[in-house]
Amino acid sequence: MAAKTSLWIWLAAAVLGICSGARLVFNESQAGPPQARQHSAGEVWSGLLQRQPYPYRVPLPEPKRSPVDGTYTKLVAAVAERVHCLRCPDYAPEGGVWKLNLDQGVFRILHPESRWKSIGTYIVAGDRVLLANDPTCIDALGLYQWRLAEGQLAFEAIDDPCAIKLRSLNLTQQPWRPCRPPNIEAAVTEHWQRPEGCDD
Repeated sequence: MAAKTSLWIWLAAAVLGICSGARLVFNESQAGPPQARQHSAGEVWSGLLQRQPYPYRVPLPEPKRSPVDGTYTKLVAAVAERVHCLRCPDYAPEGGVWKLNLDQGVFRILHPESRWKSIGTYIVAGDRVLLANDPTCIDALGLYQWRLAEGQLAFEAIDDPCAIKLRSLNLTQQPWRPCRPPNIEAAVTEHWQRPEGCDD
């Protein structure tokens, strides 16, 4: 019996020694606390393009092309230095580049500098577009009039209470420039001025 007890004590000591050694090796390989890697704006955009909206308020629309489909950007002039905040207002029209993707009933929007983003659905009927299922304002529907002039997409708010009306301010602030070439020749020759933010 004493031999068995000694064997168990020896095994326990060996296991504890191995675990302690493993813990020491692991700790030595960590130079300070682990740092969470911040994703690049391109990675955030790629991830957003792979996500799908959730039907919070209305069913997801049938995926089909519309006249507004495409990727657009705008460059907002900064009126003041951006202040870091842990909970900035959603859709606040911060200075810098903004990206908007409209794809078969799904809209995605990103401010690359702050990494702020959102996603939702849209339905186009004539010159009207209805926004829904936005997680920043789950119960809000946004109704806009849209128009395309020289490829630029402009919105005019009819009614949108989302984010204390900051979504409508952001979307209507200025026209959105398309990331697609204006014609086939420009696409082939690359002789066109690509808007800032389209390359990411």
